[in-house]
Amino acid sequence: MAMSARTLIASLALLPLMVQAQVPVVDGGGYPASYPPAGFGTSGASAAVGASAPATAQGELFMQLQQMQQEIALLRGMLEEQQNEIQQLKREGLERYQDLDARLSGQAALPSANASSSSAPAAAAGAAPQPPAAQAAQAPADPAKEKLFYDAAFDLIKAKDFAKATQAFTAFLQKFPASQYAGNAQYWLGEVNLAQGNLQAAGQAFAQVSVGYPQHAKVPDALFKLADVEQRLGNTAKAKGILQQVVQQYPGSSAAQLAQRDLQRLP
Repeated sequence: MAMSARTLIASLALLPLMVQAQVPVVDGGGYPASYPPAGFGTSGASAAVGASAPATAQGELFMQLQQMQQEIALLRGMLEEQQNEIQQLKREGLERYQDLDARLSGQAALPSANASSSSAPAAAAGAAPQPPAAQAAQAPADPAKEKLFYDAAFDLIKAKDFAKATQAFTAFLQKFPASQYAGNAQYWLGEVNLAQGNLQAAGQAFAQVSVGYPQHAKVPDALFKLADVEQRLGNTAKAKGILQQVVQQYPGSSAAQLAQRDLQRLP
């Protein structure tokens, strides 16, 4: 029994060493030395691929960002250029109208009191005629006062206050129906209505130029703008008829050149 006890005690003393020999050795990283961390091969190729992939994706994103910035800068430059061109066209258009109006102001002919409806262009024959300017004029003409009122109304166009300009030209025509500026005022009444998108009123005003002032120098321009109104209203056939009339009756005018251009564009 004594020998057995000593043998048992010796065996118990050696047991920790035997258990320790069976447990794998663990390195400082917490993994067994015989089991390398996942993702790491003996050749190291997987590690290289994993390191290079993020760098390649970042490079592609950077290149795409640079390309987008270049495209945005290009589009921004094109937009600024178009805006400058639009502003220039607006200035040129306003200057052209002002110059034309100034030249025609001294050449405007008074409408004939006995002008028959047959003498008016056919395109405006359907417009409701107003009292002839010569018949409606009762007070003696006052050119200086007329020009003062007309210039005040025209200044509202320059200020782009089209609503007040409409009222001013309407009042001018009621107050000075026989004025040498009445034909011009009638034309610009159409323009300011057109600028406000009031196509019906614009068409009536343009048509009235040829009805009330058939000999006026503004008639070709008024008919051309009347054709433009008819196109916007969807009356293509009527617009073509008016444009053809402008070309035939006023062949040397700038309105006839524009009418010829529009005729080529219409179906």
